[in-house]
Amino acid sequence: MCYQAVETLKTFEKKDSRVKSAAATNLSFLYFLEKDYDQADRYADLAMNADHYNPSALINKGNTVFVKQDYDKAAEFYKEALRNDSSCTEALYNLGLTYKKLNRLEDALDCFLKLHAILRNSAQVMFQLANLYELLEDPLQAIEWLMQLISVTPTDPHALAKLGEMHDAEGDKSQAFQYYYESFRYYPSNIDVIEWLGAYYIETQFCEKAIQYFERATLIQPNQVKWQLMIASCYRKSGNYQKALETYKEIHRKFPENVECLRFLVRLCTDMGLKEVQGYATKLKKVEKMKEMREQRARSGREGSARGWRDGRQSSAGSAPVSQSETKQLSPLLDSERDSGHSSQGTSTKSEKLSATLRTLPGSHEPYEPSSHKELDASYVDPLGPQMERPKTAAKKRVEDDDFADEELGDDLLPE
Repeated sequence: MCYQAVETLKTFEKKDSRVKSAAATNLSFLYFLEKDYDQADRYADLAMNADHYNPSALINKGNTVFVKQDYDKAAEFYKEALRNDSSCTEALYNLGLTYKKLNRLEDALDCFLKLHAILRNSAQVMFQLANLYELLEDPLQAIEWLMQLISVTPTDPHALAKLGEMHDAEGDKSQAFQYYYESFRYYPSNIDVIEWLGAYYIETQFCEKAIQYFERATLIQPNQVKWQLMIASCYRKSGNYQKALETYKEIHRKFPENVECLRFLVRLCTDMGLKEVQGYATKLKKVEKMKEMREQRARSGREGSARGWRDGRQSSAGSAPVSQSETKQLSPLLDSERDSGHSSQGTSTKSEKLSATLRTLPGSHEPYEPSSHKELDASYVDPLGPQMERPKTAAKKRVEDDDFADEELGDDLLPE
């Protein structure tokens, strides 16, 4: 915060009530921007005491209450500001946001429609209207308001991506592609947009075009093996087996324990008659055994922890009575949804759709169908006997997304 501005405004505190209220209002706003909400609340009270009809002071007070999640009280301050000045657009906008937090969507819609009548070209108001219609399950009206929004800000990549998402939900793939592509042109680092465009080209059998999008995704997320596997799969499905083999080898060098990569290396080497197949098959068997052992140990650790927890509860229950109020704990969830209305819901769903698309698409000449559907026996018996019980601190093993789960490895490909 500008120290000089604060000191200058503080010199007006001893002036007459109107000047004092204006100075306190500005101070409250400055402290609010600095997220010093206690000081912002203090100066908002000073401004209201000096001039209770000051709408800006009432808005500042409402804002400090809003961040404390007392939305009903915040709404009262905004409504009082509107009673003092019916044309106060800040109070009307904030009241609409407050009604959204209270899930009073129709009241919020009424606020923003009134605000649109005053601010005809406000992109923020149009986006709020589109978001409210989407929450009210009226996608056509939501699309209409987004169209008005991009007429005002035609290069907004988030608005364009939202239009693409809504057209995709309505089943209009061509329109969705148009808006997603425009969004990508203005902001080529949105991983959700990149993933959708790559999946679109795979669905339309243009795997070569999908490669460039997955390559960009690899640049953005270099430690995410999924994108590199997608690139190799696109080469394989387009018939470029040599390039697919090189890509899988590079993936194996970076991620030596990735099972999907090893499975495809075994298949490619087998179909191309390469001597490396035995080496990759041996590595695959070893990695799968290691994975199975880790999963078994993780399960045994979790089961041991659960038994210890149950035994502890039973012993404590036998030693002392516990009141009902002591056994119940409240865990309030803070609503962290942004008021901009951006939805983060579709990320995992998109990944699942993309993985399903790659699994269902036929490859070129289908050379990789497994000859046997028998599962590889990865069981393991420790020759040294059962393992000693470990401390109950085992964490759940994170299971990687299996984007190539449809590929089975036949026993005939493994060394004797």
